Amino acid sequence: MTLAAAAGFDPGPNARLVGQPSSRNELDTPALLIDLDAMEANIQAMADHCATTGQRLRPHTKTHKSVEIARRQVAAGAVGVCCATLGEAEVMGRAGIPGVHITSPVVRPHRIERLIALNADAESLSVVADHPDNLTALAEAAAAAGQTLNIMVDIDVGSRRTGVPSAQQATALAEQVQKASHLTLAGIQGYAGGLQHIYDWDERVRRGQEVADFLKEVRRQLGEAGIEPPVFSGGGTGTHAIDHSQGVLNELQAGSYVFLDVDYQRVAHAGEAAKRFREALFVQASVVSAAQEDCVTTDAGLKAFATDCGVPELRRGAPEGAFYGFAGDEHGRITFAGSERLPLGAVVECLSPHCDPTVNLYSVYHVVRGDTLVDIWPVDTRGLR
Repeated sequence: MTLAAAAGFDPGPNARLVGQPSSRNELDTPALLIDLDAMEANIQAMADHCATTGQRLRPHTKTHKSVEIARRQVAAGAVGVCCATLGEAEVMGRAGIPGVHITSPVVRPHRIERLIALNADAESLSVVADHPDNLTALAEAAAAAGQTLNIMVDIDVGSRRTGVPSAQQATALAEQVQKASHLTLAGIQGYAGGLQHIYDWDERVRRGQEVADFLKEVRRQLGEAGIEPPVFSGGGTGTHAIDHSQGVLNELQAGSYVFLDVDYQRVAHAGEAAKRFREALFVQASVVSAAQEDCVTTDAGLKAFATDCGVPELRRGAPEGAFYGFAGDEHGRITFAGSERLPLGAVVECLSPHCDPTVNLYSVYHVVRGDTLVDIWPVDTRGLR
């Protein structure tokens, strides 16, 4: 039985191919693929990196949305996982993943009820807050349930998305947490999402130092108030090789390293970091029309890829120089650079422009090792808010 079927997910028409030699080339498409060798290498590489730097690793599950992958990350040494939404956290926490941290505020009354219910079930749950009214509501709900809730104060380090924009506000929130009998200050979150996709290494280092200097000022003012948070959490795949050297983040929230995508391949790294991770996630498509002279049409269009970061890149099965484009909701187009062509029914594999939202378009992963489909895994938290 596939892991998807065991979890109550429909594994789809490709379940019959699990374990058959060369089954990677026989899939019904479009199909979302994980190259298991590459993904396992990525998980170990980031674990090794954090062991070397002395940072805790709490990878973001918004990338993969998979309990199985989260389990593998924790088994490799991660202290827990980050979840962007309460819905993701509910799945991860109730599946037994420890150390679930919710990286966005939980505000409305019914959602706070769900949070408190999850806190009773999940091991070492934490959540961010960036407003005193939210802290008051969380403290009252935790007290009413006879629970203690772990809080990370969220700092805006430039994204203008969530988080307080000043060290003074951060200190005031931390003091409020410490005064609340049913809240515990678990740390400070300073996630610099805007830095992760700066392509130039030197510019990323410079901008990263600005973020680190701000967080150091937060830490200084907290210290003056007698507050020493155990964790400063943030960073990501794009800055993973920078964050540890800037002296403030002791927990890394990287997520996309597990797969990579077209956009992350444009993000330059220096030294060992330049070759640390491998491409592990692909969308497989088939040629459904070869009627044109200079191009063919595939069955993977706008509905098969996230489109916010451009177009997919061909990685397997296409002639040298060919490139992929969109030809509608259901169709893609491969345009040829030379004389070589693809026949009807030919299979190609593409690197997605942006892995996180591409994964959210699929219900299952087709897990391959070499040319063999070895399992089908569910995308457990797809679409969950």
